[in-house]
Amino acid sequence: MAPKTLQPDSIAVHAGREDLASLGVHALPLDLSSTSPLPDVELGGLSYEVLATGGLPLDGGSNVYARLWNPTVARFEQALARLEHAEEAVAFSSGMAALTATLLAVTHESGKRHVVAVRPLYGGSDHLLASGLLGVDTTFCRPEDVAASVRADTALVIVESPANPTLELVDIRAVAAAAGDVPVLVDNTFATPVLQHPLDLGAALSLHSATKYLGGHGDVVGGVVACDARLASALRRTRAITGSILHPLAAYLLHRGLGTLPVRMRAQQDGARTVAEWLRSRPEVAAVHFPGFPECDPHGLIGTQQSGPGAMIAIELADGYGAAVALTSGVRLFTHAVSLGSVDSLIQHPAALTHRPVQSEAKPSDALVRLSIGLEDPTDLIADLAQAFESGTDAAASVAHDLAYAG
Repeated sequence: MAPKTLQPDSIAVHAGREDLASLGVHALPLDLSSTSPLPDVELGGLSYEVLATGGLPLDGGSNVYARLWNPTVARFEQALARLEHAEEAVAFSSGMAALTATLLAVTHESGKRHVVAVRPLYGGSDHLLASGLLGVDTTFCRPEDVAASVRADTALVIVESPANPTLELVDIRAVAAAAGDVPVLVDNTFATPVLQHPLDLGAALSLHSATKYLGGHGDVVGGVVACDARLASALRRTRAITGSILHPLAAYLLHRGLGTLPVRMRAQQDGARTVAEWLRSRPEVAAVHFPGFPECDPHGLIGTQQSGPGAMIAIELADGYGAAVALTSGVRLFTHAVSLGSVDSLIQHPAALTHRPVQSEAKPSDALVRLSIGLEDPTDLIADLAQAFESGTDAAASVAHDLAYAG
């Protein structure tokens, strides 16, 4: 086992790999087995029962079936748990699968069906909660209203910080205090464990769309939740029943991505700071939302809760929806696409895409554009945005506002 005194960068490189030398290998093993040999009928059956009910593999037992357990997935989980300062982590086929499993597990374990969700949230999360699809009754609120929204039948409080897509920062300690005995789930996708540790701040669960920064290369989809051992067992049971385990190849890619996560995160953050500063000077931009700016961090959470501002930027265009359309259409180095956290820079219009299904009262402005800053030289990104602004001036003027997305 690696010493506990390792710094985060070293943990990112070595966690989940401690036994590789004893196995005689250097690269991460990849086990693609869909089924595993059984030692005998009795031990095979006991292995199945333990894994299907949320337990860990038995010594001398079997992994039985890939829907229940996979060693490659387990390695990634161990590594992520260490980075998140958690006892355990449980990985899923997507971030939405992770959220769904958490809602099912927590409501089942508690016997309660009410959830408090702090807006804004990722559009998929908001849509799932508002739909009632899982039989959950959701109260949406602002951070300051959490205590008033918690009821006797509240099973979970959900918050995202920085929030998608406006990058609002939420005081996690304050939310946890307001929630009282109700567990708090923090979507930590934007900050990553490089910048923020929700469990150290009073949260019970830290969720990631691992597709984003953890993978970091736009080539894998996955989700993961870090928590204590009791909640992890409930999540594994839910995962086994619903069949939402992460594929081992995806786990391999995500675990590999963790090794460079701290370096990527810091470099992308530096680039984002440069781009955000430049955007403030542009007449086309009415507002820049970037957690590194004092006006975007009124409670002083950068440096106390979150060690840095991250690599996401949201801007509101002075000429509204038409300008947003022109900008997203006019970039050449940025890729116009959903998602974020990749080594290449992405740009998208949340109201028309990721937040399209969100209720009207929670929908972001149609003048808002979200940028995920990658590892390109920021001077090249700035040049691309500059040419898109310049070429889009006439185009923006010609786009009538009544063509804007009307949710």
